[in-house]
Order: sequence, then C-alpha cells, then structure tokens
Amino acid sequence: MKAIRVHRPGGPEVMELEDVDIREPDEGEVLVRIRAAGVNPVDTYIRSGSANYTPACPYTPGTDGAGIIERTGRGVRRLREGQRVFVGGSATGTYAEMAICAESQAHALPPKVSFAQGAGVFVPYATAYHALFHKAHGSPEETVLVHGATGGVGSAAVQIAKAAGFTVIATGGTEQGRQMVKNQGAEHVLDHSQSGYLDAAHELTGGRGVDIILEMLANVNLGRDLGVLAKGGRVVVIGSRGPVEINPRDAMSRDATITGMLLANSSPREMEAIVAALEAGLESGVLSPVTGKELPLAEAAQAHRDVMAAGAYGKIVLIP
Repeated sequence: MKAIRVHRPGGPEVMELEDVDIREPDEGEVLVRIRAAGVNPVDTYIRSGSANYTPACPYTPGTDGAGIIERTGRGVRRLREGQRVFVGGSATGTYAEMAICAESQAHALPPKVSFAQGAGVFVPYATAYHALFHKAHGSPEETVLVHGATGGVGSAAVQIAKAAGFTVIATGGTEQGRQMVKNQGAEHVLDHSQSGYLDAAHELTGGRGVDIILEMLANVNLGRDLGVLAKGGRVVVIGSRGPVEINPRDAMSRDATITGMLLANSSPREMEAIVAALEAGLESGVLSPVTGKELPLAEAAQAHRDVMAAGAYGKIVLIP
C-alpha cells in the first residue's frame, strides 16, 4: 500500500510517499481502508520534532481518518467488516491507504457524513468538547468567545456550543471564514484582523464580558483575552506557537482562570463521554464538519504548509 513516511524530523519536505507493507490486525484491532485522512496542526509539531512526543522514525503521520473496516481481529465485537467508521488514533498512522486501529479508536460514521467530513471529526470535535465542558465547565446560559473560529477546532467549537445553548461570539480573519462561522450558528462574528476588535465583545455582552474564551493562538491573544472576561471567566488555551506576556492583575481582578489542555491527557471516562457526544451529534446532524480543502495523499507536505497558514477555513484532508 501507499503511505506517507517520515524518516527524520524536519520541515514538510521530509514526508515521502512510499510503498509499505501493512500487517494483519491483532486481537482487539481492526484494519481500516482509509478514504480520507485529517490533517491537524499537532501533526506538524510531531513531524518537526517540536512536540512533547516524537515517535521513532520512520513512521506514518496522522491520527484522524475515515474509511471502511477491511478486516477485524479476534475479539472485536462492536465493529464489523464493511462498516463505515471515523478514526481517532491509530497504531500505524492514517496518512496511508490502510491503517491498523484498536477497536476503541474506530467509531460508527453515519451514511449522511462523507468520508472527508469524517476525517475532520475526532481531534477537532473532541478537543472542542473537552475544552468547553471538561476544562471550562461551561453551562448553556453562558457566553463563549471562540478565538480563531474558522479552522477545524474553531468551527467544531461553534457547532458544539451553539447546539448546547451557549451564546457564541466568534472571530475570523477573512470574509469567507467569517461567513462560514456565521452559517455554523455564531450569533456574532468579529474580524480579528481589525485593531480593537475585542472592544465589541464588551458591547455585545452589555459591558459584562464573556464567560469563556476558547483560545487557538495564545501567544498572540492571551494578554488581550483577559481584558474581555467577565468576573469568574475562564480561558482555555487550545493552541499556542510561542511565549506571551500577560498582566496578572487582569486575571486577579476578575477571579479568572487560565487553563491549558491537551486532548491526549483526557481520562478514559472523559474520552467515553466525548465519543458518545460526537456519535450522537453526527447521527442527529447537529454536528457537521466543514471541509476546507482536499488534497491527494502525495501532497501531504503542502497540506502541512496550509494547515499552519493564516486564514484557516475548515478542515484540510488528504485523499489516498
């Protein structure tokens, strides 16, 4: 089969399309024929060697994907051959024509959800759900600001928050992205390329401030975020690309909380809740991943450049 392989840490160019063998699924595992693989920013950090975790080289990148169960190993009960699934984790990597997954890493994909959309489910939606409910402990009467809402995690957060009854304020840097976020249900959309745009958050909340901020680029925004929080407000740092300077008094005066998160640190019980919520949301149609760009598997390097570029729009996926 064809798969992307990384033989050494480095830039996008270190990813190469190669012919590799795939083993049979062991007990409790399934072999998935990947029809689409999701590209996440964390994939680029792992590839470059800047992540907290770096796999042994050579390896195939990718956590997210969607496809069809090709074969099942002994002891698999919940899944069957021929079943459509979305994947959240893999023993062999999802940037490939096939991937080995534990049964717990593959989940039913409703017929109305395309494979490209399915590849954009797990990391973005699980991250958004974990941040909003497990980290921010949000409740539906609150106002949430999704900072950088046009990418995969941001658009997922808008959909989840809207479905749960939050008032949603979202930001985006392009007109296309802002319109997409509005279509996903955000009541208010701000242009984060404009100076002083966060002043509008105060006005939109009657001067009270927002209860929760989901932050995708903390090194740029965190210092200003604290100034628009309501008393008792919470910022969940989902993404950051460097250090940032803040004024602690902005947090102190509001009894604010700044919480970092990494989806991989979720407890088994939290992950069970996340998966149950995602499966229900996909089945009901409340959750509908936005695909921004589809590229051939051979163009994985370009996908890694695109996912880190400004002006994100939906999910980038690779098609084997």
